[in-house]
Amino acid sequence: MEVITDLDACPRPEAGAVVTIGAYDGVHLGHQALLARVRAMATELGCASAVVTFDRHPASVVRPESAPLLLTDLDQRLELLAAAGVDHTVVVRFDQERSREPAEDFVTEVLVGCLRARAVVVGHDFHFGHRRRGNVVLLQEMGGRLGFDVLGVSLHRGGAGDEPVSSTRVRQLLGAGRVEEAATLLGRPHEVRGLVVRGDGRGRQLGYPTANVEVPPGILLPGDGIYAGWYQRPSGASHLSAISVGRRPTFHPDAAAPMLEAHLLDFDDDLYGEPARVRFTSWLRAEERFDSADALIVQIGHDAEAARRLHAAERAE
Repeated sequence: MEVITDLDACPRPEAGAVVTIGAYDGVHLGHQALLARVRAMATELGCASAVVTFDRHPASVVRPESAPLLLTDLDQRLELLAAAGVDHTVVVRFDQERSREPAEDFVTEVLVGCLRARAVVVGHDFHFGHRRRGNVVLLQEMGGRLGFDVLGVSLHRGGAGDEPVSSTRVRQLLGAGRVEEAATLLGRPHEVRGLVVRGDGRGRQLGYPTANVEVPPGILLPGDGIYAGWYQRPSGASHLSAISVGRRPTFHPDAAAPMLEAHLLDFDDDLYGEPARVRFTSWLRAEERFDSADALIVQIGHDAEAARRLHAAERAE
């Protein structure tokens, strides 16, 4: 997949392109279904497939006070879009100037000028441009004049209740700790990335050393609790883990921000300073405050064994 971050370096594919537009946070099953439509149409037309996305979530500029925490950072998003098989991804810088741009200018500059769109595929409720005045009807009107077709598709449905799959729905599930259900909508376990930083060393004192993973601001962690999951090192090696997300109330009752700590089972090595990828596969229990370090040690042992049992059960399926 070719990634374009500068509109002056647009590909302008000779045969044109079938294009879709959106934040694509999470690249969940709904996104994947739409991307499959884009690829199929591009094959039929004998042209390229392309995604137009943004370097940050537009809401972080337009309404920062209520912008959502993200399921994926930009690197993750690009990896997932590449895995979906699109030919080009154009990453548009979204700043105050872009937020004031009329929808019509975006169409002529990016969809037509940059990608020579032959067709545009978006959700039927898609909006874009200044004050969200761009929509499927506007695209159809402009397409009639500029030579591209427009397909507004219904939202993909799935999961409990067969509701529309959306990034908002995935965030709600993760916030409630329901990582298994979120994974069914994402098509994979939720993953966060960050650097391993030094903590207070208490985990090693308790006999259960942890990797303290500093996740960038703006990335969504699951709700406070204890999870089973996987820790992946830069080498690609993955280690079964018991993962804590929360305030560590036994020793830090006044902590305001949640921390991510992963205890790698059957592993004891220095991880400080290395990038980590942490995937959440199962909810184990709620976070709780213990009356003593000994009680916490016993519970951590139970958490580790629960993670082992879940992994064994998954392998047996």
